[in-house]
Amino acid sequence: MTIRNRLTWLFTGLVAVLLLAVMTTIYILQADYAHEEFHQRLRDRAEVTGYVFLEQDELRAEAFREFQRRYLRTLTGEVLQIYDSKLQPRFIEADERIQIPKSILTRIVAEKLVYFDLGPRQAVGLFYRDNQGQFIIVAAAQNHSGAARLEHLIMILAGIFVVSLVVIYVAGRVFAGKALAPIAAVNDQVDRITTQDLHLRVNEGVSHEQDEITRLARTFNRMLERLEDGFETQRTFVSNASHELRTPLTATIGELQVLLNRDRDLATYREGLTSVLHELQQLKLLINNLLDLTQTNSGSTDDIRLDELLWEVREAIAPDQRHRVHITLGALPEEADSLEIKGNRQLLSRALVNLLDNALKYSPENQPVEVQFNYRHGQRQIRVQDHGIGIGEKELPQIFQPFFRADNARAVTGHGVGLPLARKIIQLHGGELRISSELGAGTLAEVVF
Repeated sequence: MTIRNRLTWLFTGLVAVLLLAVMTTIYILQADYAHEEFHQRLRDRAEVTGYVFLEQDELRAEAFREFQRRYLRTLTGEVLQIYDSKLQPRFIEADERIQIPKSILTRIVAEKLVYFDLGPRQAVGLFYRDNQGQFIIVAAAQNHSGAARLEHLIMILAGIFVVSLVVIYVAGRVFAGKALAPIAAVNDQVDRITTQDLHLRVNEGVSHEQDEITRLARTFNRMLERLEDGFETQRTFVSNASHELRTPLTATIGELQVLLNRDRDLATYREGLTSVLHELQQLKLLINNLLDLTQTNSGSTDDIRLDELLWEVREAIAPDQRHRVHITLGALPEEADSLEIKGNRQLLSRALVNLLDNALKYSPENQPVEVQFNYRHGQRQIRVQDHGIGIGEKELPQIFQPFFRADNARAVTGHGVGLPLARKIIQLHGGELRISSELGAGTLAEVVF
């Protein structure tokens, strides 16, 4: 069932229940009013009967009937009976006498006015006192006119109920359709967007109100922006990865083809195989980096002191480059536990080695790489500063894309995977990697845990 139909039926059902409750209340109030009105009419009949029969001495029954015929409207199934103080009948106005239990007559004497039912008739008992003595007057009749009015009222209410439901259903569908029209429009626009049209956006409308439809459209647009960025990154990754994988394979195949073209001396073969081995080692390193980039997880965790880890990382650098790494310890806390973090020692070492390798690789051989470790306000900071070629301002936002390399870095051997891998490992351990650089002046990599 569509939302429009569900809302329509829900709205119709809710209004139907309310309307039925209102109409039932109207009927009950009208029925109670008709009942009370008929009781009042019976009481008037009883009082008139007492006045005519008892107040006028020796008034004949025929005279009362003539009075009743001329001045009173006879009720359906009307019965008028008068009893004396001994509960004996004194006057009966009906085709047949109706037996009234003595318990009711006794109750009338005690309570003076009693309403009760005699079969299909409603009745009233009235205690009447005059100069002739004490009497009990009983008037009973069937309220046919009241019942007819109630039946007519039921017919009217039922007709109004049915017509109202039809009108409410139609109005509900119209208003539900108008309320859901913006959602249908957003759905149609989103349905037309494919992987080739991720630059398209959903219309957010001209209204500045923060209603649900506007929020939905903006949420879709933000999602499309993330998808577009993701697809663009994926396309760049595939393009760069294809290039980086193709380069060593092409060089290897070319070198082997040259060697197999004709017989050569042993030195030439050795030189060619050395070149092939270098290219294959680069290819292996690239594949390992790719696997690490896509499958990195924390694995087992240990308590790692970051200051000790820095010295271990320095020892992992090639011996001919190790002397260029200068480590400085800044303000440190007295508690050694404050320098520890939970993590995977091997992965963190890999991330810091990548940062130091980049700093050494992209700076002159006579320039040192300065590493500073500080503890401030509960944060552990590692700063790696080089004085190398730097990164341009336009290229800086793209440095964490796998395989991206700045134009001035293409002359240096590399694949553009080390920095994204380092960032992923650091984020996996709850840290943050920030890069700031100035073209020609050097680069600063700051790690904060």
